[in-house]
Amino acid sequence: MKKRTPISAIMTSDVITLNYNDDLTSAEKLFKANKIRHIPVVSDNHVVGMLSYTDLLRISFADAVDEEEHMVDTVVYNMFTIEQVMAKNLVKVSSDTLIKDVAEILSNNEFHAMPIIDDGELVGIVTTTDLINYLIDQF
Repeated sequence: MKKRTPISAIMTSDVITLNYNDDLTSAEKLFKANKIRHIPVVSDNHVVGMLSYTDLLRISFADAVDEEEHMVDTVVYNMFTIEQVMAKNLVKVSSDTLIKDVAEILSNNEFHAMPIIDDGELVGIVTTTDLINYLIDQF
């Protein structure tokens, strides 16, 4: 197993983001259309938070398939802003941070995704799924 591999080797660099001013309905559409579970929230090209699909599930019936339940989601989404729902106190790392160090951070905390920031700019995102896939590839 490679012990000194930087997180840039496994991070997603084509990152889908939400703008600070977007609404939660737009967020749900992005989650479902792209089959992802974490989206960095940006304001003026700076990461200000992270929204997870779980955050939406906590306030709604986002996984409902019934048309009437979708109407409930819309009403609930209009009651909250992204700022109110997103995680704000993010741990951020640079692209040269070692995979081992990122894995330790994620394993010691209760979140499953981290933005990768170089020189103040978002360059990627890494998730626990990325780490698991990396580990699987090692065997």
